Amino acid sequence: MRHLLNPLDFSVEELDELMDVALDISKNPQKYAECCKGKKIATLFYEPSTRTRLSFEAAMLNLGGSVLGFSSAASSSAAKGESVADTIRMVSCYADICAMRHPKEGAPLVASLNSSIPVINAGDGGHQHPTQTLTDLMTIRSLKGRLNNITIGLCGDLKFGRTVHSLINALVRYDNVRFILISPNELRVPDYIRQEVLTGNHAEFKEVTQLEDVMPELDILYMTRVQRERFFNEEEYIRMKDCYILDAKKMELAKPDMLVLHPLPRVNEISVEVDKDPRAVYFKQVQFGVYIRMALILKLLEIQV
Repeated sequence: MRHLLNPLDFSVEELDELMDVALDISKNPQKYAECCKGKKIATLFYEPSTRTRLSFEAAMLNLGGSVLGFSSAASSSAAKGESVADTIRMVSCYADICAMRHPKEGAPLVASLNSSIPVINAGDGGHQHPTQTLTDLMTIRSLKGRLNNITIGLCGDLKFGRTVHSLINALVRYDNVRFILISPNELRVPDYIRQEVLTGNHAEFKEVTQLEDVMPELDILYMTRVQRERFFNEEEYIRMKDCYILDAKKMELAKPDMLVLHPLPRVNEISVEVDKDPRAVYFKQVQFGVYIRMALILKLLEIQV
């Protein structure tokens, strides 16, 4: 039995196989429509979520399976003090596979150690978000045709953004990936990402504070939200926030085939005028997320098609 807690739990070869299955699912959905008949996924979401929870549920339903679970800690026995370990032991009696989102880093790991069913980390604190990373990788590979030989700009909250941390961890394993880290000084990537992941893997990277300065260099722009609550004072937030609003004028600086990704939800960091630009692929990204989660469920349940 395997779990997915971290993007590195799968080798590059396994990721390629997973994306191949997801691509086949996108082309032949009826082929997979009954693969999980009689199987159940438990979605244990201790934090609010729209996309990730519904994506897992849609994935299992598309495979012919069913769904149970809860959408907040308040509606679970966690509100009564039940531990993650006890919850997963109980859920293992009801479901065949589980997707867990939790505000505490390491909670899905604790669940996996006490579970008799596969556990998928659907986001733990500011730590990891591996299925978003699988979605990102599939989006890039499907639309760019490759995951190597690219320059990717990661923009916004790089300190607390778990999607960014997971994506960097995954992409350093591919050849000739250059990272441009675009953020205010307050929200730079954590030291362990800079030292252990980027420098430790001899990845080429640079850190800048202005988005416009690097737009012409990018093959991929991965936008995230600059969060007001992360700043020490309101003045500093107001000074920085407009630097990271992607609009049509900034898009004019970009390559004709650059792609804009975003893990969503968007607040105001991408102007709605960008939505009609064919390079804006963040809603396509959502659809790819369903396909890759379908492929992941099949893999962890060891279902061959």
